[in-house]
Amino acid sequence: MNGLHNGRDVFEYALLKVVPRVERGEMINAGVIVYCRARRFVEACTYLDEARLRALDPSCDVEGVRAALAAVEGICHGGAQAGQAAEDDAGRRFRWLIAPRSTIVQPGPVHTGLTTDPAAEAKRLLELLVR
Repeated sequence: MNGLHNGRDVFEYALLKVVPRVERGEMINAGVIVYCRARRFVEACTYLDEARLRALDPSCDVEGVRAALAAVEGICHGGAQAGQAAEDDAGRRFRWLIAPRSTIVQPGPVHTGLTTDPAAEAKRLLELLVR
């Protein structure tokens, strides 16, 4: 399949949104999760703009949001920091992370693309969509 895409592999990604007050529906983008099945790759890149978050909700638990974003990164990396997901493959970890939740940190819809370097794609999407 790789030859069909000129050396590029299909990847999927979802934004991580912070919704400090769910009832208001306001949000900021705080990260991106990238998954590439062909390379067994999953990674989350995060960036929290505290000033923007506090503008939406001055009483928001910023440290709690940081901890939730760090947990997503840990699950992507696998191993001991992934907790119960430690033994899951990259695809299962990605699917678990993009499942809808009613927490402050929520995944957005999944999008697809083609890439030769999923790690670089994660950084590019973070700059383009989050920072």
